Amino acid sequence: MHGSSNVNLKCMSFSAKCCLVFEQATKAYHATDRVDATVHNPYEVKSMEFYLYLKNWIDAVLWHLEDMIRNPAIDPVEVVAIIRRIDKSNQDRTDLVELIDSFFFDQYKHVKLLPGATINTETPAWAVDRLSTLILKIYHMRQELDRPEATSEHRIKCQKKLDVLLEQKNDLCMALDQLLVDINAGRKYMKVYNISR
Repeated sequence: MHGSSNVNLKCMSFSAKCCLVFEQATKAYHATDRVDATVHNPYEVKSMEFYLYLKNWIDAVLWHLEDMIRNPAIDPVEVVAIIRRIDKSNQDRTDLVELIDSFFFDQYKHVKLLPGATINTETPAWAVDRLSTLILKIYHMRQELDRPEATSEHRIKCQKKLDVLLEQKNDLCMALDQLLVDINAGRKYMKVYNISR
């Protein structure tokens, strides 16, 4: 890592590493809060952390593009441009998920499968995709909770929603780490589908 953090990522569970990197990217995006802001990815190019940071940045941009298009006062010409950009960002997101899965597939390709090994309903990278979005939801819910003009009733509602999101985060992190343990042990396996376009 080229950034200033002294956290040793190698000693963390994979899900904890994801959360840390996603939170860094989310905070960095919202420092400017502009969909056209330049990405200053602090991680080594082509490292897993580099791709995780980029993944969350893409998700943050998508989140805000979708916010923009929901504005009833938006110019119809601008709508078309934003829709095209959303489509492109969604493709970038999917390509990045597939790239992250290729990391895992390569890492575990020599694992000997146990009798009765099963496939999971989603790959590790699609769980990572959900975790990235969840980190963004948590960030925005905290923003909503901390708004100075928010009523006490609104804060109570936001706190309840935040508690649920944090529970989801914990459950998803545990499930992701367990999936990787099971793949490494040969109890689960990954499958890659090659579909010619």
